[in-house]
Amino acid sequence: MTRFLANLKSSHSSSVFNHSHKIIAFPYSSQTTQPFQPKTFFRSNTKDTTLVPHLCNQKRFDEAIHILCQQNRLKEALQILHQIDKPSAPVYSTLIQSCIKSRLLQQGKKVHQHIKLSGFVPGLFILNRLLEMYAKCDSLMDSQKLFDEMPERDLCSWNILISGYAKMGLLQEAKSLFDKMPERDNFSWTAMISGYVRHDRPNEALELFRMMKRSDNSKSNKFTVSSALAAAAAVPCLRTGKEIHGYIMRTGLDSDEVVWSALSDMYGKCGSIEEARHIFDKMVDRDIVTWTAMIDRYFQDGRRKEGFDLFADLLRSGIRPNEFTFSGVLNACANQTSEELGKKVHGYMTRVGFDPFSFAASALVHMYSKCGNMVSAERVFKETPQPDLFSWTSLIAGYAQNGQPDEAIRYFELLVKSGTQPDHITFVGVLSACAHAGLVDKGLDYFHSIKEQYGLTHTADHYACIIDLLARSGQFDEAENIISKMSMKPDKFLWASLLGGCRIHGNLKLAQRAAEALFEIEPENPATYVTLANIYATAGMWSEVAKIRKTMDDRGVVKKPGLSWIAIKRDVHVFLVGDDSHPKSKEINEFLGKLSKRMKEEGFVPDTNFVLHDVEDEQKEQNLSYHSEKLAVAFGIISTPEGTPIKVFKNLRTCVDCHTAIKFISKITNRKIIVRDSNRFHFFEDGHCSCRDYW
Repeated sequence: MTRFLANLKSSHSSSVFNHSHKIIAFPYSSQTTQPFQPKTFFRSNTKDTTLVPHLCNQKRFDEAIHILCQQNRLKEALQILHQIDKPSAPVYSTLIQSCIKSRLLQQGKKVHQHIKLSGFVPGLFILNRLLEMYAKCDSLMDSQKLFDEMPERDLCSWNILISGYAKMGLLQEAKSLFDKMPERDNFSWTAMISGYVRHDRPNEALELFRMMKRSDNSKSNKFTVSSALAAAAAVPCLRTGKEIHGYIMRTGLDSDEVVWSALSDMYGKCGSIEEARHIFDKMVDRDIVTWTAMIDRYFQDGRRKEGFDLFADLLRSGIRPNEFTFSGVLNACANQTSEELGKKVHGYMTRVGFDPFSFAASALVHMYSKCGNMVSAERVFKETPQPDLFSWTSLIAGYAQNGQPDEAIRYFELLVKSGTQPDHITFVGVLSACAHAGLVDKGLDYFHSIKEQYGLTHTADHYACIIDLLARSGQFDEAENIISKMSMKPDKFLWASLLGGCRIHGNLKLAQRAAEALFEIEPENPATYVTLANIYATAGMWSEVAKIRKTMDDRGVVKKPGLSWIAIKRDVHVFLVGDDSHPKSKEINEFLGKLSKRMKEEGFVPDTNFVLHDVEDEQKEQNLSYHSEKLAVAFGIISTPEGTPIKVFKNLRTCVDCHTAIKFISKITNRKIIVRDSNRFHFFEDGHCSCRDYW
């Protein structure tokens, strides 16, 4: 989203630089007069088949060419050009401007060639027009050649070429020309400063801005300071941003909304979100770009409530959100797995209308997938006329995370057949599907095809996925073989995947190797200590468990508490392990007691292998009974009518005992229970789980 908003903000600002209704090369150059203004004799009418021939028969070629260019019929206009004995400057100007508008380089070259052959001696205005045509069509070699051949140049000539080089990222060439300029204006400085910002060289942009302020003949305008603020935001440097803010106030540039928007953006990106909001609130004419940027800042800062509240304010303001706004809000819903809010946003989008070809449609697929509603995700996907790669990838990853690996693989194959090239993120989705389903051979085929068939490079995520697949399946020799041949150093995700597989299969030796690697990479992560201690506990090696605990104490590592939550009537209820602080704790514990008896009657046996205490089995069972997800599920059942689905979220991976218990609970209570843990969605129904006990 940040990248999208940055692009949106950039295009919004640059449009002010690039669009003008004047017949001049650039609106900010020193050449501000129009040598002529073509008259509009007729209304444009693309269906008219008699007017242009009539004008040509009367030798009124100038008017015919002007009408054809208005109708974007440049090919026919060029044909008429060859019928004119001595074309005038307005004719050439109209044709060149039409080439600039449609970025038609080859046709522009034909006009230039006609000028050379016709004997017409172009003045500075026409030469600057040609210079602009070459620059805007990204033909800088032709632009430079023409510039070098020009008998005279003005400030506009220099600005056109400098701006062309800066736009293309050829900043050394742009700066060389800039240094040679006999004089400079605001456009000259802004073109260079914005060029540095656009191509990720903000420090040089700020240095140039300081140089401009020291120049006697230069005075900033709103576009210059906006570019300087963008540079301060890109560093990011709040102190420099505040200095520019002070300069804006002193020079009286604080009355423009473009500047206010850039100020708010700078403060937000420099981490001063309160100041950004203060600037935002002072703005009178806030456009949708400004609203979207402010909303996105809240989401980036983790302040989702304020982001959603501001989105609600936007809807009340009467300003219509655009695709960038919808995408940001939907992504926030996805990250918070807030499906209800996401559905409301979807409903609003449907009412006001949105472009099904835009990335807002992709964001909908992503939101529903992340929230576990694959029915809605697939429906939105199928309603999208031309799904982009992000939509395909979201759907594939969604099915993988939601325990439907067959669907994930089916859609991957459909993606390939559609002619869309998968990228490295798409492969992470399909490899994850194979890992969650234990499809070793298929997973290995996909893994090898990344390089051999698609010409992509294996990433750290690809290696982590394939090691996860092999380790879950107990194929440790193959896993070690792949690790030994890696072209990069294994990262923490790979070692964690290997350690997780060792936990499943009790591979002590390899678990110790993986844990040692993780202790070096992130010694502060409690998950490694807990998983290794679980493996030792399962093996009955309580002295090793004690050593792990002592190491944690010595290093100040604290185990992350298990936390589960459930929303009932829009209120979120949070539970910790053994939590008795909830107002209905008594009812919850009584219900769990009754359930426990019924579950044992149905054949449930508590899995005490991973309880980290060398205590009696009865005490272990009691410890397991009050895990946070069980408390949340029990509360959900006693707080809702019979048959209502229950959806619980947990911050950690659900334990084996709770997973087995919830399968029994779903059957006994005849409820569909959804648990979203740190790994995936688990859909429990009638005693079964969508993960097929493979997670």
